[in-house]
Amino acid sequence: MVSCRPERPVAAWIDGERLENEVVPSLTLILKSGGCGWNRCLMCGYRHFRYLGDAASLTALIRSQLRWVSERFPGQEYRVVKVFTSGSLLDPREVPVEVRREILSSFRGKRVIVETRPEFVTDDAVRECMEDLDTGSGPVSFSVAIGLETSDDGIREKCVDKGFSFGDFLAASRTARRAGAGVKAYLLQKPPYLTEREAIEDVIRSVHDVRPHADAISLNPCTVQKGTEVERLWRTRAYRPPYLWSVILALSKAEETVICDPVGGGTPRGPHNCASCDCDLVRGIKDYSLSGDRSLLEALLAVDCRCKEEWEFVLGEERPWCMPLTG
Repeated sequence: MVSCRPERPVAAWIDGERLENEVVPSLTLILKSGGCGWNRCLMCGYRHFRYLGDAASLTALIRSQLRWVSERFPGQEYRVVKVFTSGSLLDPREVPVEVRREILSSFRGKRVIVETRPEFVTDDAVRECMEDLDTGSGPVSFSVAIGLETSDDGIREKCVDKGFSFGDFLAASRTARRAGAGVKAYLLQKPPYLTEREAIEDVIRSVHDVRPHADAISLNPCTVQKGTEVERLWRTRAYRPPYLWSVILALSKAEETVICDPVGGGTPRGPHNCASCDCDLVRGIKDYSLSGDRSLLEALLAVDCRCKEEWEFVLGEERPWCMPLTG
């Protein structure tokens, strides 16, 4: 469910999440906040969801969203909570500390994952989050999720404009783990300016580099969100989202199980092949993410479709810094 009404989150839904070898209900929230402090990533449309009022009004806005969530999604319905904002839940300018602590306290007893940029992962912030989630009756399950996108600093700077380095991610990972929190890394498949093959190779290399420093890795095939530089490139046919074949190949070549939910899969703005095989492949990728069964990836790569020949041609013939060969 997606909403533009001020008292509701941008989006909130329940789906499945793999937790300790079982699939459990998971609540995902995208909250309206004060807006990302960086506000420059080329592919991110969520950065446009920002409230420009004073701190008191911002606190009231977030509290109203939290009330709406508690009414619509009773806590017994889910075991995992993933909280996103326009940028970083741990940024006190985007989410005042007082209301951040209220958000986390409302999910005590759940496994909670919050997205943040690495510069906000401090000893004090992680300690406070752990305290807010502590029920006093067992261990706290808390993770910081960082949109690293790639382990390659050059690609992250030129193709994403992320504003931090791989070293910054490593420092944040050490800080989180020292406090007893987990670390989740988000990787981006095919930011602008990479060929299809370069994007696959970047994912495989990034998984290898990240796996010692993260407890979970999630792959996000790039989508074309409104009001972004990626959309501008896409409209001029200078960008094409990744083929689903490429997503499956990257997952199969990764050294460990990587979660992937291909948002927008099978649509022109999302990862896609052709109208014939998209639906089955998107479903197969989701099944793999929930089960961790790597044989599913082999079965998906063996699917016979006429678009596979086109994809193989693109892998062989597309050249760096050129227009995409297909749409």
